[in-house]
Amino acid sequence: MSKAAKSPRATSTSASDTTESTAGTRAAAQRLKMRRELAAAAMELFATKGYEATTVDEIAAAAGVARRTFFRHFRSKEEAIFPDHDDTLVRAEAVLNAAPPHEHPLDTVCRGIKEVMKMYAASPAVSVERYRLTREVPTLREREIASVARYERLFTRYLLGHFDERDHHDGNDDPLLAEVAASAVVTAHNHVLRRWLRAGGQGDVEAQLDHAFSIVRETFGSGIGARPAQAPQPAPQTVSSAPAGTAALASTAQDVVIAVARTDAPLDEVMRTIRQALTKS
Repeated sequence: MSKAAKSPRATSTSASDTTESTAGTRAAAQRLKMRRELAAAAMELFATKGYEATTVDEIAAAAGVARRTFFRHFRSKEEAIFPDHDDTLVRAEAVLNAAPPHEHPLDTVCRGIKEVMKMYAASPAVSVERYRLTREVPTLREREIASVARYERLFTRYLLGHFDERDHHDGNDDPLLAEVAASAVVTAHNHVLRRWLRAGGQGDVEAQLDHAFSIVRETFGSGIGARPAQAPQPAPQTVSSAPAGTAALASTAQDVVIAVARTDAPLDEVMRTIRQALTKS
C-alpha cells in the first residue's frame, strides 16, 4: 500500500504560520532596536544640553527619524529614558509562568526579578547615567517609581494567587506574608541595584543580589504557606527592638506590619527588623 501523500493545504498552512512567526519576531527586534536608538539619542542630548532644554524634535533628528516615528515608540521624552521596561516585564512574567512545580514560589519571584537586573547590567554606562538623571529630574524619578511598581504588582499577584488557593480560614496569614514578601524581593533588588549604580556599575552585582535574596528567603521562605497553630489573639501594638536607623511596628489586631528604615541601612538589618516584628505580632 502506498503511503498517503501529505496534504498540500496542511503543508501550506504550516509554512504560512512559520513565515508569520518569523516576520513577527523580526518586527519585534526592529521595534526594540529603534526604541534603544531613540533612547540613546535622548540620553546623549540630556547629558549635553540638559533634560529640560531637549525637545522631542531634537531627539528624533539625532536618531535620524521623523517626529512621528518617535511618537510611534514613546508617548513622551520621559518615557524614552526607559525603553526596555515593557519587554523586561514580559520576560519576568514568562519566568513565573514557566516555573517548575517543585520550586518554592519565593525562589521563582527572585528569579523573575533578575530579569530586571539583567536589563540594567547589559549597559552599565547607560544605566549609571540614567540613575544620575533620575536623581536630578523629579519627572523621571516618578516615571521610574511607576515602572518599579509594575514589577511589584506582578510578583504580588503571583504569590497571592499561589498561596490563596491553599487554604481559606480565619487567622491565615498567607496573604499578608505573600504581599510583604513580594515587596521585600523588590526592595532587596532595588537596594542592590542602587548600590551598584552608585559604584559606577562596578562589582559582582549578581553575587550581591543572590546574597540579598538569601536574606529575604530566610525571613519569609518558611513562613509563607504555614498554617498557624491557633488564631492570633488581639494584643497591644508592639515596637520591636531594631538596629540603629530602623524601626518596625506590628499590630496583630489589624494584621499590619510597618517597617521604617534609612535608605543607607544594611539590607540584613532591614529584614531582621521585619522578621522581629512578625515574630512579636
